Amino acid sequence: MTTSPPFSVQCRGIYATALTDLLVADDRFAVVWPSGPIERRFDGDFETAPPDASIVPDGDRLGVGVIGAEAAVSAVVDRLRVARDTLSWADSTPRGAVFDGVVTETLGSGALVDLGDDEAFLPFGATEAHVETDDRLRVQVDRSVAPWSDERPEVTTQLSIPRELASLVREESTGTSGPDLLDVLSVEIPDGWRVSWERAADDADFEVLEAALEPLIDRADDLDRALTEADDRTRTGQVFGGQSTAWVLFGRESRFELDERRRSVTATMPGHHRIKAGAEQASAAVDFVEALAPDFAGSFPFDVVTRQFGPTEGDRVSIAHGKPDGRTISLGRGEVTERDPDGTVRVEREMSPGGTYDGLGIERQAGDVAVTKLTEGKWWYPTVYRSNEGEKRGTYVNVCTPVEVFPTEVRYVDLHVDVVKQKDGTVERVDDDELDAAVEAGHVPEALAEKARDVASAVESAL
Repeated sequence: MTTSPPFSVQCRGIYATALTDLLVADDRFAVVWPSGPIERRFDGDFETAPPDASIVPDGDRLGVGVIGAEAAVSAVVDRLRVARDTLSWADSTPRGAVFDGVVTETLGSGALVDLGDDEAFLPFGATEAHVETDDRLRVQVDRSVAPWSDERPEVTTQLSIPRELASLVREESTGTSGPDLLDVLSVEIPDGWRVSWERAADDADFEVLEAALEPLIDRADDLDRALTEADDRTRTGQVFGGQSTAWVLFGRESRFELDERRRSVTATMPGHHRIKAGAEQASAAVDFVEALAPDFAGSFPFDVVTRQFGPTEGDRVSIAHGKPDGRTISLGRGEVTERDPDGTVRVEREMSPGGTYDGLGIERQAGDVAVTKLTEGKWWYPTVYRSNEGEKRGTYVNVCTPVEVFPTEVRYVDLHVDVVKQKDGTVERVDDDELDAAVEAGHVPEALAEKARDVASAVESAL
């Protein structure tokens, strides 16, 4: 029986050790081009072949991006589902995709470009053209962003076929240019393109470099054809598909599962990934603790972590309300009025008047205060709304993935179904239909939805 060769995968970021351990245990994957620490921690020879997929960190350290060939990306994303609260989404603006867009607004450092279904940011440094509102531009996605990020994808007017070892860059003039290295490689670069080598190519064998260039040449031909077919530039939308790109969000359960994976390879304190995800400056502290006390035992040190990095009483935090489709919205910022060393913070927010409170059906009035009690690791949290005089106006219990109390924000992913308690004591469970729709849309796995329903039932009974 003939078996397919494994997908080659490159892995970077704060989750790299755990994810490498996850991948090497599966014969569908071969890890390539490891970082120095990864190479030292794993006993094995790693190839230097171009990766079929690359696992890259997101800007917020909450998850990873997976970029590469479609089949490889799909297989990797499937492997990274380590717990119920691991969620994933395909990127509608993948790296390398080309769009015909319209400039909607110019800012101090760049312009906003309407891509059709999405919006991107074009830095002025990424184009040689003078850009004004209503200009039609052909742009390429240079940097994709996670759906939970508050940033926009970045685009450039310079078209290329980017990869890890080399990129082909499209030039308006015919002919090719490039370093002398091309003279000793058995590949022919298409007219109108040049090679831009990445630093990693300095250590690669000629055979590896040739293998890296061959698929780029095919993609360059495909891009040339796509540009010819869409030459009139009269519509707004995608002209050429980029590399398959997906984003994987790790929830609290997922982070602790990845701790266990990492612990099987090297010293790992409880909450390793949870702490590093919460604050960039915490990475050095975690590394120091693990080097000093490699046999660190116990549970996640919530009290120590929050005293060191926050939040503590008097701090202000935002409530980052993740949606099952990948977006994150802020429910506003509030003051931490209490912090329990065992894992609970109480946050008070002043509410602005106008509109109604979801589920409760009561008007938001001037002077209303929302008191929210958030406990690290819980699958739900209550918010009590009170009037300016302190009268309770209603309670809303949000069912969500396990809460994480980070230094400047509290994060979770909302699971739609919630429980409300009216002022008169009436208890009602709401939005089961929205949870069902999210499951049908593929945004919430059935196992996670079942957990949400169980939590909602328990809360409903308790109230």
